[in-house]
Amino acid sequence: MQNFKLNDQDLLSNQDWTFPTFTAYGPGRFKEIGKFCKNFKITNPLIVIDSGSTKLPFINDLQNLLSDAKIKSKIYSNISPNPRDDEIDGGCKVFKEGNHDAIIAIGGGSAMDGGKAISLTVNSGIPLWDFEFLDKVPRDLKGTNPFPKLITIPTTAGTGAETEITAMVTDTKKGMKFCLWHPEARPCLALVDPELTLKLPANLTAWTGIDAMIHAIEGYSVPLFHPLCDGSALESLNLISKSLYLAVEEPDNLVARGGMIVGSYLGGVAFLKGLGLVHAISHMVGAEYNTHHGLTNAIILPAVMEYNLPGLEEKVKRMSEAMQFTDHSVDSFKNNLNQMLDRLKIPNGLNEIGVPEDCYERIAKKSMLDQAYGQNPKKATLDEVKELTLKSIKKAR
Repeated sequence: MQNFKLNDQDLLSNQDWTFPTFTAYGPGRFKEIGKFCKNFKITNPLIVIDSGSTKLPFINDLQNLLSDAKIKSKIYSNISPNPRDDEIDGGCKVFKEGNHDAIIAIGGGSAMDGGKAISLTVNSGIPLWDFEFLDKVPRDLKGTNPFPKLITIPTTAGTGAETEITAMVTDTKKGMKFCLWHPEARPCLALVDPELTLKLPANLTAWTGIDAMIHAIEGYSVPLFHPLCDGSALESLNLISKSLYLAVEEPDNLVARGGMIVGSYLGGVAFLKGLGLVHAISHMVGAEYNTHHGLTNAIILPAVMEYNLPGLEEKVKRMSEAMQFTDHSVDSFKNNLNQMLDRLKIPNGLNEIGVPEDCYERIAKKSMLDQAYGQNPKKATLDEVKELTLKSIKKAR
């Protein structure tokens, strides 16, 4: 996997990109947040973080940077690892009570999903679940600014949520995760600074890194023609293959951290095309058992790859080449992925993270209602999804 070196000069330089949204990339760009807020005429943002990040240094740093720029702010941290609809309602209440004019969503995928979900409904006058991905796009938006300005700042290299307009939220009544979106609710800025990931522990670096890899694999495998997403997927796999082990095993390696956060960013672009059964099952497991999304995906991956990859030989070859493997057969690709999971100490089954075996039928049925189920390259029957779910719980590899 280390046949070609990372480009230090590129990954350590500051750059601005306009696709898929305006993006400021580079080590140290986080310090520019005050300037960016002023450029976007943001004066009183609500900072949305997950409940586990309240004492992390980047939160205090963010508030200090905003204060130095004479910008008021308040923190909303009642966001679970799998954000819930009642938590989004709470965030909307805080936003309105504080007369906030923007949202800064900072952290991993849960914080950014929470921030994006709040931005969808807080000003638009439209109930949260009307933004469900499979429903008709809401058009009756209220006011001249239905979606407050949104800045996304990733502090993990995994979700890719900073790049796109979707948010995954758990419906507490149904015990299911759903994808929410609106084509006009795009972040005004993605601020991507690899220095923010330097303190991420090895296990979270691995879990989120595998999540990014799966976004690229599943996005690339979706049977639609979308060369922009496909090109992003292959470059994402290229960067991740060079960076992931280094980021886990040399946590202060800023070049590797840069490779991972850009690889994650590109994975977020790749899955604009769609996802597959790894995510369909993972979403429902996370909704019921509040498991870490990246880790859940990583555990499920081998079972779904065993099912999906035969028949995708051409795509497997291109992914394998991008990841610099030597043998590009389907079997070799699956074995190489399993070796990665072993080296990164990913558990063999969901039972090792608290998911009981007796839930498999219920999880399988719910998974078939997830939008990612319909995007999978193979149309799986209920019996097949049950089998994949049970295998993922007991022993996926």
